[in-house]
Amino acid sequence: MWRWVRQQLGFDPPHQSDTRTIYIANRFPQHGHYVPQKFADNRIISSKYTVWNFVPKNLFEQFRRVANFYFLIIFLVQLMIDTPTSPITSGLPLFFVITVTAIKQGYEDWLRHKADNEVNGAPVYVVRSGGLVKTRSKNIRVGDIVRVAKDETFPVDLVLLSSDRVDGSCHVTTASLDGETNLKTHVAVPETAVLQSVANLDKLVAVIECQQPEADLYRFVGRITISQQIEEIVRPLGPESLLLRGARLKNTKEIFGVAVYTGMETKMALNYKSKSQKRSAVEKSMNSFLIIYLIILLFEAILSTILKYAWQAEEKWDEPWYNGKTEHERNSSKILRFISDFLAFLVLYNFIIPISLYVTVEMQKFLGSFFIGWDLDLYHEETNQRAQVNTSDLNEELGQVEYVFTDKTGTLTENEMQFRECSINGIKYQEVNGKLTPEGFSEDSPDGNMHSLMKEEELFLKAVCLCHTVQINADQTDGADGPWHANGIASPLEYYASSPDEKALVEAASRVGVVFTGTSGDSMEVKSLGKPERYKLLHVLEFDPNRRRMSVIVESPSGEKLLFTKGAESSILPRSKSGEIDKTRVHVDEFALKGLRTLCVAYRRFTPEEYQEICKRLHEARTALQQREERLADVFNFIERDLELLGATGVEDKLQEKVQETIEALRLAGIKVWVLTGDKHETAVSVSLSCGHFHRTMNILELVQHKSDSTCAEQLRQLAKRIKEDHVIQHGLVVDGTSLSLALREHEKLFMEVCKNCSAVLCCRMAPLQKAKVVRLLKTSPEKPITLAIGDGANDVSMIQEAHVGIGIMGKEGRQAVRNSDYAIARFKFLSKLLFVHGHFYYIRIATLVQYFFYKNVCFITPQFLYQFFCLFSQQTLYDSVYLTLYNICFTSLPVLIYSLFEQHVHPHVLQSKPVLYRDISKNAHLGYKPFLYWTILGFFHAFIFFYGSYLLMGEDTSLLGNGQMFGNWTFGTLVFTVMVITVTMKMALETHFWTWINHFVTWGSIVFYFIFSLFYGGIIWPFLHTQDMYFVFVQLLSSGSAWFAIILIVVACLFLDVVKKVLYRHLQPTSTEKAQLTETSSGINCLDSMCCFSDGETACTSVRRMLERLMGRCSPTRVNRCGISLNSLCCRRFSYKLEPDEPAAIDV
Repeated sequence: MWRWVRQQLGFDPPHQSDTRTIYIANRFPQHGHYVPQKFADNRIISSKYTVWNFVPKNLFEQFRRVANFYFLIIFLVQLMIDTPTSPITSGLPLFFVITVTAIKQGYEDWLRHKADNEVNGAPVYVVRSGGLVKTRSKNIRVGDIVRVAKDETFPVDLVLLSSDRVDGSCHVTTASLDGETNLKTHVAVPETAVLQSVANLDKLVAVIECQQPEADLYRFVGRITISQQIEEIVRPLGPESLLLRGARLKNTKEIFGVAVYTGMETKMALNYKSKSQKRSAVEKSMNSFLIIYLIILLFEAILSTILKYAWQAEEKWDEPWYNGKTEHERNSSKILRFISDFLAFLVLYNFIIPISLYVTVEMQKFLGSFFIGWDLDLYHEETNQRAQVNTSDLNEELGQVEYVFTDKTGTLTENEMQFRECSINGIKYQEVNGKLTPEGFSEDSPDGNMHSLMKEEELFLKAVCLCHTVQINADQTDGADGPWHANGIASPLEYYASSPDEKALVEAASRVGVVFTGTSGDSMEVKSLGKPERYKLLHVLEFDPNRRRMSVIVESPSGEKLLFTKGAESSILPRSKSGEIDKTRVHVDEFALKGLRTLCVAYRRFTPEEYQEICKRLHEARTALQQREERLADVFNFIERDLELLGATGVEDKLQEKVQETIEALRLAGIKVWVLTGDKHETAVSVSLSCGHFHRTMNILELVQHKSDSTCAEQLRQLAKRIKEDHVIQHGLVVDGTSLSLALREHEKLFMEVCKNCSAVLCCRMAPLQKAKVVRLLKTSPEKPITLAIGDGANDVSMIQEAHVGIGIMGKEGRQAVRNSDYAIARFKFLSKLLFVHGHFYYIRIATLVQYFFYKNVCFITPQFLYQFFCLFSQQTLYDSVYLTLYNICFTSLPVLIYSLFEQHVHPHVLQSKPVLYRDISKNAHLGYKPFLYWTILGFFHAFIFFYGSYLLMGEDTSLLGNGQMFGNWTFGTLVFTVMVITVTMKMALETHFWTWINHFVTWGSIVFYFIFSLFYGGIIWPFLHTQDMYFVFVQLLSSGSAWFAIILIVVACLFLDVVKKVLYRHLQPTSTEKAQLTETSSGINCLDSMCCFSDGETACTSVRRMLERLMGRCSPTRVNRCGISLNSLCCRRFSYKLEPDEPAAIDV
């Protein structure tokens, strides 16, 4: 029991050894003292709470927030000591916030429980007692033999034992794991592949030894020992034998596999990633402001306590005749009385800390994030993909980006490869009408007969057709004449590949006469000019990013053993000993300058002795349980040497639409763009020039091919000197992966100095972790700029997670980037609207929201502080306890929430067409200490006017009521509160630029609701209230003409100076945003989509549609027609608005 508790707490992990031993079908040895290992069950748990721990765990998490914990302390103080306000005033708002948050989190966790139960209760079939037994997924144990049928998902991580195919192979798709839709082939070891029936499998006696669970989807090290009669056969197990939970079986009737990892130990579960706890700059500012206001609160409480005792130093005020002290009060400790009074003042002023700020900000972020998904401008029609929001906590951070780090392939480009040219035996070729034509030659007969290929050309194309991981759709059949046509018509065979480069090359080879027609068992079939050939596949040396190449060893029809290798020129050319190496290197550089992606192809012939040595080494490395990767790398290097170079390929990856315009817009917005790519130097530079990342007039500086610290440091110093000497020309920097590693090792500061003085930086030959290091380097620099990383592949995940904001592109390299990102878009061009429109709006909205909350609470509590000077600091409250409770919850909450959702201070079309406006909000300009100080001083100023204006106008007037009665303290407090509610609501109205009917409803409705509530609250005797100090107070207040005059005069006095300040600043020191607002107004865009503006003959339905169009970002007048298609059901036929001179007078929708 104690061990189980320790395991649950994480002190005693269940796995002590590096490997696990699995007895297939749980046939444990009968001899010796065998102790079975403990494995996890197969339940998936993604939920956070249980029925038993929800309340304590959720409360603990919520009270870790400073504001919640602070109000809890205040509530407890009110319960323990005699305070001027009821505990309800603090307890009710706290209970409301805690309850709303708990309900939200509880509902989300209930959905997770529901999903878990569906997965854990799914029916599965396992082999037990010689037959198939139906059970639930959660009951599968490690060692069970599981049957999976076609199109079913694997319920656990399985080692493949057999399939319905003779060779024991099967096809799976891992789209739900890594997003790759291509079919992957998995194979069983030959000894178990023949066991295709339940009866035979039930007799299997075998043991699997493998590594303990780890998260890497593509790594698995193990071996299987099969007992056959008197001998034991040992076979290696690798990733090709492992079927991952969550993957789906395709093109295979059924398979049998043994469970090796279950439940939360499966690779899918280990890859569960809780959303990164990124904190926005606004949240950090908000916490700083809370601390400042806490200091103000403590200062006011201490000052009030000191002044109380200073005032009571006079005997007549210490114990006045009408309020004598009890004997207990006279004998109590002065220190205890001081502490008690201090706590009482703390409770009296505690509402200066806005408890509802957190819940309002959460609601604003959650509801506001829907607008990104609804924006039709971010919808990609071709792929039917819309923008996704995975983390709503960072909406406003989109408006603060200073650096953009972008991948190249699939992000700036389409990742749609097209074969353009190749180099074979030192001669450049191009594809012309389905034929390989040497450069400089023209093909006169586009529909000519099948032409012959030279020996070198045929060998090159066979290497391309054999060295790959391409799959063919199993539903297609091979016709009598084969799929190849000589006239250049594309092959009808449908190829699948995880690499678009491989697919483009195999398709190109098929068009020119060498067709890959599929695999049969351990053979690969090709047709060379219609003649079928069968190559036996002996070994596959898988691609890895360190070697940057892949190889296959095949046996030709003549029995010759051949190695075909394909990879980056930097990994192939140095290993080649013959062939046209120099000419090919020149051609590769020429391809790269054209922006083509390059690969080199080589081969090697083995003697029988060499092949036997290779087989021996490969078997030893692949059956090793320790350091298998290192041993395999050594063997691969031993095999892939002394190559004969065949040639190189050049494949084009087209730029995405509007990439150049987007990068230029980012530059105008003051955002620096860094391109981080794994491509070679020349290709990356060429693409950077074509996409506008580098300008032709830019001075390109290079930090490449450095092998030592000294040369790298010297080059950096020279670059820094050149940049300082030339202040006119823009500089661009190119750095490769090896030089970057040297620069970051000992010369980080110098490297950063060079980079920051460059307009654009291109990093090529980058490994995934290097991308993350570069982002972290900028992120943690002294200036601490806000960074954004955008990419589409699994190699971009580390960069996306490291940046302040991570954006995934829904591309063709899988969905790992999308799943690990904060936001996901379909194309790079959508980045401009995401930042310049949505980011701009979100930042302005939440900056105003946060500062307005502090402003209205200063207005709220400062009159309470001033009132103490008139009541001898007796802790008498100015407002009724109900008003104290409902001020932030009801009376002033909705206008600011609606503002923070709908406000558009500048038209979206203007923001996107003028990226320079983005600079106005950069570096947290609207939420720094200067605007915060302005709002705070404004709050104190308005509070002084509320209090002293009411006091001077009505405080000493004894003839305000018709019966001669003068106002009491509750009437005075209600007057101050009424003025305050109207003023802070009108202040929000002054800040609003974009008015909809919703804004009108909540703004004026909040004021009306306050008056109606006060009339009912004070006009009726409520039996459940212990005391009712406010009975008929509000009715008497409104019956006085002087009170109405005071309310109007004080509200105007408060807002008049604010209006004057705004007018003067707009005319004397206008920002570029305010200038854009004036331009917008003069061009007729003002009120375009506002639902408060009705043109003649319009229906209310028209305004509803206009608001929906505006919310979805369809704000340009020229695009309203397109938006109307999706909103036509809203019944409106025709509408008109103020137009540009060259536009029609009305638009039909």
